[in-house]
Amino acid sequence: MRTGNRQVFEIPKAQRLPYAKLAAFAVFVAAIASMMLSAGRGSDVRAARPAAQKFQMKIPLGLPADIWEHLVPPDNPMTAEKVALGEKLYFDKRLSADRSVSCATCHDPAMALSDGQMVGIGIELKKGARNSPTVLNAMFNESQFWDGRAPSLEEQAKLPLINPIEMGMKDHAAVVARVREASDYRPLFEKAFPGEGITIETIAKAIAAFERTQISGNSPFDRFMAGDRNAISEAAKRGWDLFNNKARCISCHAFNASLPFFSDFKFHNIGVAAKDQNFSALARRAQQILANDPDDVNKIDELALSQGFSELGRFLVTKQPRDIGAFKTSMLRDIELTAPYMHNGSEKTLLDVVKFYDKGGEINPNLDGGMRPLKLTEGEMDDLVEFMKALTSDDTRRRAQNTKPQTRAPLMNK
Repeated sequence: MRTGNRQVFEIPKAQRLPYAKLAAFAVFVAAIASMMLSAGRGSDVRAARPAAQKFQMKIPLGLPADIWEHLVPPDNPMTAEKVALGEKLYFDKRLSADRSVSCATCHDPAMALSDGQMVGIGIELKKGARNSPTVLNAMFNESQFWDGRAPSLEEQAKLPLINPIEMGMKDHAAVVARVREASDYRPLFEKAFPGEGITIETIAKAIAAFERTQISGNSPFDRFMAGDRNAISEAAKRGWDLFNNKARCISCHAFNASLPFFSDFKFHNIGVAAKDQNFSALARRAQQILANDPDDVNKIDELALSQGFSELGRFLVTKQPRDIGAFKTSMLRDIELTAPYMHNGSEKTLLDVVKFYDKGGEINPNLDGGMRPLKLTEGEMDDLVEFMKALTSDDTRRRAQNTKPQTRAPLMNK
């Protein structure tokens, strides 16, 4: 595309992948996207709602303001009171069984809202089986978790609270009781949810509202796309070209000006941890466990963090053989700050990730048909890494550098 007299890269039309939930809406947004990006600055948006509940959100350069507003659910409108309450809940270790961990323990602002661990570590130092994805820009996901088992941030917020490996509360009633016993929450819920009180629904809605404010843009790449040719290095420019062509990253890590999230939000088996896995046997055992209630979200949530069963991926949700070993395509913004990588944290560095793709993944019966050796040179792999580093938000990096990392409360502090 051309901004003023400056030429910048544009994705070929044939490579632009639809974001299913917003396809119709994106047609409208595309018409205004270039004007938004050319402005070279963030935009202020106000969700359309009663004057008493106005909430102002600053949208950084590179992200579509209209889609942010569109994705705020009508039954959970944004308010300042709700966001403040959600932030308090997000950082509150009292919501875990032993009062040792909070949402922020595994999604730490000092770690770009991830945790730097291979897999999440919950109460009593229990290890899960999947890497903790960043909360940054999670509101733009079509579904939540690596396997998409939660359709919204509200539903996602409920599951870690009662997962025995994560926060370990007995059930949602126990979560509600824990919050109700804390007198400091009563006036906050009354302000955020007048007349509704403290319920698992209002707890989840508050946390989700706070998470919708955790967005990230304003990266060197965004400034490059806005017309600043000097915003990224020559190596990163070569990496961007490789990303769209020889390396074929764009096939799954979809990008366009209207939907600039570097993901198709689909599920693919690329062979991560496929070695030595007997997927067929695991699938049969999972089906036996879920036989009485195949749609039991809580049981699926437990299996998702259990060794072995975790590797079934999307299959646990759909029960479709084609989804065995398939996991959601992660977004790439701030990827430099959220190592280690893949759903199980098996790749330590971005270069390791590129090398994994270069060899064509790990062969298994369910390997995605798009996986094949890329035959990249060492220099090309380095250029791809430089491009991905150019996706790091200046604001997110600054926040991480200036935030004290989360700590765990003593386990005996009950």
